[in-house]
Amino acid sequence: MSAAASVWLVLLLAAVLANLPFFNERLFAFGPRKVHKGIALRLVELMLYTALTIGLGRWLEGRNSQMAEQGWQFYAVLSCVMLTLAFPGFVWRHLRRQH
Repeated sequence: MSAAASVWLVLLLAAVLANLPFFNERLFAFGPRKVHKGIALRLVELMLYTALTIGLGRWLEGRNSQMAEQGWQFYAVLSCVMLTLAFPGFVWRHLRRQH
């Protein structure tokens, strides 16, 4: 897989995983169905999906080239990016008008 394809794969996975906690009521998308997941549980899922995205990105980077060291700034920016990508799911779950 080329480096460009790896980047697009990680970005697509990040967008899907960022919205996954808000579009289903299952625990981590495969667990038992909850009647109501609170926002705290959704944020915990988002943090774990962020870690999964980091893991996949690091693995693909190691396969394609030498792995670069990442400081705290990288993880701070990635957290902000995941929160930004999760915004459509948050709006759909919490801010849309309930009929």
